[in-house]
This record gives sequence, structure tokens and C-alpha cells, in this order.
Amino acid sequence: MGELKDRAKGLANEAAGNVKQAVGRATNNPRLEGEGIAQERRGEVQNAKGKVKGALGDRI
Repeated sequence: MGELKDRAKGLANEAAGNVKQAVGRATNNPRLEGEGIAQERRGEVQNAKGKVKGALGDRI
């Protein structure tokens, strides 16, 4: 069950990060764009963590 939870959180963070990046670019706000990039990366890590948990059968 942890696999799906991590992957869902990861996808949500990636999506939110992409939105922040777009808004940051549109409003010429480099700080917001940077936050979006960081949030997208966190989402990618969470998604990868979920994939690893799935491969190992939630033993981690």
C-alpha cells in the first residue's frame, strides 16, 4: 500500500511544481519558478521511492 501512496504524492508534487514553474515564468518571478523546480524534483524522488517499494514488495 505504501507504493501507491508514495507514487500518488509524487505525481501530485510533480504537477504542483509544474504549475508553480509556469506561474513563475508568466509573472517573471524567479523565486516561484525555483520553488516549482524543487517541488517537481521532490515529486520525482517520491515517485521513484514508490516504484522501489513496489519492486521490493513494501519491505523497506
